[in-house]
Amino acid sequence: MTPLRLRTLLFCLLLSLTVVLPANAAKAKQSKTVPSVEPGYRFERGGWTYVHLEGTAAEMGYQHGRLLAAEIADLVRVNKLELKHSTQRDWSFYREAGRKMLWPHIEAEYQQELQGIARGVASKGVKLDLWDIVALNGAIELGEYYVPWVNKHEHATNAPQIKPRGRCSAFIATGSYTKDGRIVIAHNNWSSYADGERWTIIFDMQPAHGHRIVMDGEPGVITSEDDFGLNDAGLMITETTITQFSGWNEDGIPEFVRSRKAMQYAGTIGEYIALMKEGNNGGYANDWLIGDRKTGEIAYLELGLKNTPVWRSKDGYFISSNFARDPGLIKNETDGFDPTNLASSPNARRVTWEDKMSSSKGRIDVELAEQFLASHEDSYTGKVNADSRSLCGHIDRDARGVPEWDDPPYYADGAVTGKVTDSELAAHLSLIARAGHPCGEDFLVAPYFAAHPEFSYLKPILKDMKAGPWTTFRAGEKQ
Repeated sequence: MTPLRLRTLLFCLLLSLTVVLPANAAKAKQSKTVPSVEPGYRFERGGWTYVHLEGTAAEMGYQHGRLLAAEIADLVRVNKLELKHSTQRDWSFYREAGRKMLWPHIEAEYQQELQGIARGVASKGVKLDLWDIVALNGAIELGEYYVPWVNKHEHATNAPQIKPRGRCSAFIATGSYTKDGRIVIAHNNWSSYADGERWTIIFDMQPAHGHRIVMDGEPGVITSEDDFGLNDAGLMITETTITQFSGWNEDGIPEFVRSRKAMQYAGTIGEYIALMKEGNNGGYANDWLIGDRKTGEIAYLELGLKNTPVWRSKDGYFISSNFARDPGLIKNETDGFDPTNLASSPNARRVTWEDKMSSSKGRIDVELAEQFLASHEDSYTGKVNADSRSLCGHIDRDARGVPEWDDPPYYADGAVTGKVTDSELAAHLSLIARAGHPCGEDFLVAPYFAAHPEFSYLKPILKDMKAGPWTTFRAGEKQ
């Protein structure tokens, strides 16, 4: 080959590379920036939807939004109606509150996850954006804690009375109280049936940083929110809401961020408590039950805004049913909670829990815990009656309602799921859960609306809530 032909061939080769390489480089760059739902996946079992999320915050968010896009849109619709009815403020208020009040106090990792959810939802053609997702995550603390604070500071006239709704019955026990001496923890979620019948996601989350998590939750929300979960550091977590709590710190970190961060990054009880207290905004104030299967120790954190007492034990139990126990918190941070009123739902259930713990000492295991969560005992009347005072709550069947939460008689509210686990199950990131009433009874809308037309405004969002079986879930399951 002559030198001229060689130079010509080399020139043509270089020219082809200048054309091909940029095109390939652009293609490679594009493949990295276009998100994929993999390795996320979902399946249904026992009335629950199991969702596996994995990767960076943005990747897990995108998987979450894409896998649950329809369910997220449905839950936003529920929140729009319920919040408008209870607070007389429309969804645009919550979107703006999420943008201005919450977003500046959300750290970058969780901003990225929320943005990922919004992108995932949009990829399925659902007309929601980032501020819808932020408002959805902050719905409880905005609607029940922030709005009363705003009404007070704005001296709002004719503002509705808003009382944080009590949520849940729970216990944690260890040592001489349990069958094998190790931890047993159980919880049933109390909420409106419209909300609760959608609170049926089991999340298996494997983040790029921090601990792997298995928890129950709602579509579109980055924390459990009724807060039953486990992490691979051995922590076992749940809570119930503090009745009639009042307080808000406008410069604080949203509760949904703190509870998610604590579950993801805490490796000890002390670390969990510290993360929950750090930047506390007062939103969604709860009594937290915390166990560490590595040590067998359990703890109780009463997380007010000004009062945050902690109790710890390696041989005993803690119970919770929406009652405050710290005298300082009761006096300074509740609107008149009365711990001596044994006719109230929180205190009546407290009495039932105490009886069950003392009468079952040395025998408590997951099977007994399931029975506790299904109990219809009313400690005030001494009868067995599914109502607002039974551990398995049925406010829809109660002529009293719950005045402490401003729930009217026969409101469609009560226990909507049950979850239990113990140290052995938790070692495998496993829990047992029941969708619907833990007692196994179904809630049917047709007879309910026929008997209670006063709640017809709920027809667009309230549906039958069928009870599923107690079902075991474990991290990494495929089906």
